[in-house]
Amino acid sequence: MATQPKQLTFDSGWTFPESVRAYPQLRFMGSKYRLLPWIYEVLAPLDFDTALDAFSGSGCVAYLLKAMGKQVVANDLLQFCSVVATATIANPGITLDRRDVEFLLAYDPTQKRFIESTFADVFFTREDLRFLDRVWANVPKLHSPHKRALAIAGMIRSCAKRQPRGVFTVAGDPTRYKDGRRDLRLGLRDHFVEQVEVYNCAVFDNGRANSAICGDVFALDPRGYDLVYLDPPYVPRADDNCYVKRYHFLEGLSCYWKNMDIMQETRVKKIPKHFTPFSYRRTAVAAFENLFAMFSASTIVLSYSSNGFPDLDCLVSQLRAHKRRVTVHKRPHRYHFGTHRAAVRNNVTEYLIVGA
Repeated sequence: MATQPKQLTFDSGWTFPESVRAYPQLRFMGSKYRLLPWIYEVLAPLDFDTALDAFSGSGCVAYLLKAMGKQVVANDLLQFCSVVATATIANPGITLDRRDVEFLLAYDPTQKRFIESTFADVFFTREDLRFLDRVWANVPKLHSPHKRALAIAGMIRSCAKRQPRGVFTVAGDPTRYKDGRRDLRLGLRDHFVEQVEVYNCAVFDNGRANSAICGDVFALDPRGYDLVYLDPPYVPRADDNCYVKRYHFLEGLSCYWKNMDIMQETRVKKIPKHFTPFSYRRTAVAAFENLFAMFSASTIVLSYSSNGFPDLDCLVSQLRAHKRRVTVHKRPHRYHFGTHRAAVRNNVTEYLIVGA
């Protein structure tokens, strides 16, 4: 019999919602999943009822906010992140039943072979690729947008688990990663059946009208949020912060590459990356200033890291121009994204900068 996780109660008396542990993790660069208890400890004493997760990413913080009973809007520039948020955050309790899964797995003789022909000998076997085409042929026929999102989320997590290191920067299946892991041995069909159930178990209704948006943060209407949680793709001091480079296959899969230009000359069939001012030193400082000004009417909670640019002092100074009280919470953290020697730089101090 599996042991139940110990209930986590903080000195303040706030109790971490155990339902959050059911959230399906993605191997997502910068994911805050392991930091959720700490984030909860910071958020719980704050007075707010409505919340915006403006850069929702893997969706785990928005899911925490939903579990706290808040009315949540999850936004991200990437479509696959928005699809996952539609399946888990905006979903009012709808799941995929056995008949839905059988329908999705059924062969459609009219199905396209776009994924199989485009990505043959790139990431997965032809059988796996043909399976993705099959499911996508049936997804649009589901009557519920939340069921469609759950099906696509199931494919997304299946592909992330099947791919070594969870990223799509190198073609093929490198020998050094053939270490006997079940995730690498299991075919996408079996992964998919499992992941549908994982997402079904994560679905719940908190009684609020939650929603998911896919768009540029600066195009959002800033009104109506008591609290805004910000976790932008800040400029790292080494490497890069390009999510499209790492997850382009998942981004395309989320919409069957509709209206996407595939860079056919690239080995892994990349798609063009989105511009964000948070990716460049010449524009990042002004981008944070504009962000703080935009949401100055809300309580602002900025998630940041010691390996980012601009530095902590700059951000605190900027936020103090808009908020009367600024508090910095610190926690040592190690990101496990990467297996190479240089990954030691992933030892950082994580910040939650609260402007109220």
